[in-house]
Amino acid sequence: MKLSLHTLPRWLAPMLLGLYLAVPAAAQPTARTIAQGLTHAWALAFLPDGNYLVTERPGTLRVVEPGGRIRPPVSGLPAVQARGQGGLLDVALDSDFARNRTLYLCYAEPSADGRTAGTALARARLSDDATRLEDLRVIFQQNPKVSGGNHFGCRMAEAADGTLFLALGERYNERDRAQTLDNHLGKVVRLHKDGKVPTDNPYVGRAGALPEIWSYGHRNPQGLVMSPRGALWELEHGPMGGDEINLPVAGANFGWPLVSHGRNYNFTSVGTGERSQPGTLQPLHHWVPSIAPSGMAFVTSERYGKDWVGNLLVGSLKFAYVARLELERPFEGRVRRESKLLPDLDERVRDVRQGPDGYIYLLTDQPQGRLLRLEPAPR
Repeated sequence: MKLSLHTLPRWLAPMLLGLYLAVPAAAQPTARTIAQGLTHAWALAFLPDGNYLVTERPGTLRVVEPGGRIRPPVSGLPAVQARGQGGLLDVALDSDFARNRTLYLCYAEPSADGRTAGTALARARLSDDATRLEDLRVIFQQNPKVSGGNHFGCRMAEAADGTLFLALGERYNERDRAQTLDNHLGKVVRLHKDGKVPTDNPYVGRAGALPEIWSYGHRNPQGLVMSPRGALWELEHGPMGGDEINLPVAGANFGWPLVSHGRNYNFTSVGTGERSQPGTLQPLHHWVPSIAPSGMAFVTSERYGKDWVGNLLVGSLKFAYVARLELERPFEGRVRRESKLLPDLDERVRDVRQGPDGYIYLLTDQPQGRLLRLEPAPR
């Protein structure tokens, strides 16, 4: 016999219903403030001594101590154009940083006359006392530099073979050039750490194509990570809707601005209005409406429980929360479930990183931004 509240004795049904309603919702992680007062913080790296390294978009690099003290700006940075969405953006430590103290900075580089800018990548040594950059050298410059202050991209990831991937925006007004291979606009590029081009890049030796290019047809990348399975994952803003997670493989075309799951800001169709067409790859996951995603990290630790291992976390600038994406398999496959973490944060989440201690850390992009640690829910 099928049981329901209607078939139970009158005295038992209210009791069971009360017990059901009294069960609390699953506890959620909370945010603990490590430091506050960062000016439009953009990217985070973890130093071996336990300190944090943070970029601020207006053009400063700072060491933040675990107790919350924000040190004076690190000196020796390259010239940065802090205009619109441009400025000092991503930072990444070399995989051998503990020995060589080498780091990489991605930023908006101005032209000599200041009228145009392009995404650039520099490498430098962080001094032993972490107060200055030494031996700074620019190893990549986006070609061409163009006017405007939007869509610099500027996320980095180091592959297991030591090559560097760099995701580049199409600079908004130049979006059609994301589909041509004679420029770096709307591309993911792959480089050696000295800026030289790997000989196995897909367009090496092809006439009319720049050899640094790995994939193309991107809009405004705001996340780039290597998965523990060795795959490159990329996150980019769509127009009005159509934010994407992609898996950039050699030579892949991700379609922008020929196809999109979103619409132009004037409500017209992107391209022909189709979401796909032959020769372009579909995103692994997309959002409609747009959440303005930024920052992306895989969870590899069990700090938040075993069921979190293999999840992907993504920050939202527009709605000010962290999206938890549960995949079909740990670290791979399509998104089978999405949930919101810190829905009441009320601050733009710019970066998401897992620290060496296994905790998840966030940066908020505010005039008085914060460095936060995601505290596990009570068990």
